Amino acid sequence: MTRSINELADDYLARLVELDPIVGTELGAGDDPAGLPDYSADGITARADLDRATLKAAETIAPTATEAISKELMIERLRTRLALHDAGEWMADVNVIASPQHQIKQAIDLMPRATNEDWETIAERLRRVPHALSGYQQSLRLGLEKRQVASQRQVLQAARLARKTGTPGGPSYFDELIASQNLHHPQIGDFLERACQEAAAAYLDLATFFEQEYLPKTSTIDGVGPDRWSLYCQLFNGATFDPQDSYAWGFEELGRIRHEMELEAEKILPGAGIAAVIAHLEQDPSLVIQGAEAFRLWNQQVLDGSMAVLNGVHFDIPVTIQRVEAMLAPAGGAAAMYYTPPSMDLSRPGRTWYPTQGKTVFPLWHELSTVYHEGVPGHHLQIGYATWLGDRLNAFQRTLGGNSGHIEGWALYAERLMDELGFFEEAAYRLGMLASQAFRAARVVIDIGLHHHFEVPNGVVAEAPDHWTRETAVDFLQRIAGIDLIFATSEIDRYLGWPAQATSYKLGERAWLSIREQVRRREGAAFDLKRFHHQALELGFVGLDQLASSFAVTTTN
Repeated sequence: MTRSINELADDYLARLVELDPIVGTELGAGDDPAGLPDYSADGITARADLDRATLKAAETIAPTATEAISKELMIERLRTRLALHDAGEWMADVNVIASPQHQIKQAIDLMPRATNEDWETIAERLRRVPHALSGYQQSLRLGLEKRQVASQRQVLQAARLARKTGTPGGPSYFDELIASQNLHHPQIGDFLERACQEAAAAYLDLATFFEQEYLPKTSTIDGVGPDRWSLYCQLFNGATFDPQDSYAWGFEELGRIRHEMELEAEKILPGAGIAAVIAHLEQDPSLVIQGAEAFRLWNQQVLDGSMAVLNGVHFDIPVTIQRVEAMLAPAGGAAAMYYTPPSMDLSRPGRTWYPTQGKTVFPLWHELSTVYHEGVPGHHLQIGYATWLGDRLNAFQRTLGGNSGHIEGWALYAERLMDELGFFEEAAYRLGMLASQAFRAARVVIDIGLHHHFEVPNGVVAEAPDHWTRETAVDFLQRIAGIDLIFATSEIDRYLGWPAQATSYKLGERAWLSIREQVRRREGAAFDLKRFHHQALELGFVGLDQLASSFAVTTTN
């Protein structure tokens, strides 16, 4: 019988890994490394039943003093997930970045590949892909019956990505997987190739389903509306934010950052303006790397360098998480860089993944800040540290309670912290950091504007329509962040399919900065930045509300 919140959390994780082996792969846990979740209505209902039973038990347990924050986190996370489930969001789970078709590939990317046995396990998981995607289609058909469907644009893009994943030549995701094997036993190679063919066929079948059966019943409306946005805002932040206030603040923050960008651009090409300076930096041979592998190596050097410089001075980083690997992302995904955490036993390191999208030329002026965001002191430090803490945290604080506002907010805070610590002395790189900040402020404006159908203020874009549209948002993002059309379009499609997630970076950073400032004022001369960071990292994962509670301050809403 469960006696504490910590025991309940660990019991929940053990059961969840059985129901969702992809969680097991992400954590390096579980007894079925080749398993895949049941994405049918039965499988999803089983996971919701687990959430409901665990929530009921958590509400009846009196926490110890050290469990109070984690109980609050656990209840909030379970209630939020159940609210989304009960609203039927799982029946329309189609988007360009985080739906089951993406989850399956990412799980395969995380699997070990060192031995023949590892490749046998990969092949076995690939053989289960057709059944998993069939269950996914069943859930989406149920959504069609209940008229709960994804938007036309998300389905079109999901179909395109599924077809790109499954079509041989190009190369496709599975072509790259076969090419990466290094086996001594030819029978395993044959088994792997057949399994890849079966999985690829399943992705092509999914694409056909999207195109022929699902697409004709979709809506051309992109935004999800305020009610659904609010549900996702809670999911991604562990807090609620007023959309009108956040929308207005996003414009104010964007104006502040753009002013700083103008000052920095003036140092590089006096009188030229931001756009001309960015065009210059894109071509500057001293700030451009040729070739994907050379760019990956540059990423690795920055990761290793920041680890060495920060450790022991600004942070005390455990030896077992001082390794982080720079990777090139496989084909068939979105355009944004991402991070995958280490396994619970730390045998698999944290990794950053860069989608080249076919590029062979890489301007560096805006990439330095991104590496700090994904690596150290960003995602790898925060997530790796929580993993290193192990049993000192329960399963929710260590893994399951993660939310974007806390995690992405910290990573964006980490970019700004590196500026505060003097790591962007060169004007080009500081302009890149500011462009990253402007990019995230623009996300707040665009995401809220699109999903709430807000008016576009005068002067924001030339010949603007009355309300935000995808085309207006793409144009605005290109101009504000200095990014190309392909990346800007991919980003806007991501915001449309993942409501409120894009706001979590800047709103999360805003919360981190507000909490730090309140603690600084309270402690006065005794305030120590390194101690503040240590206390924050020791919490593991919490929602933004719980983060504020742990420091006995208020959130910025």
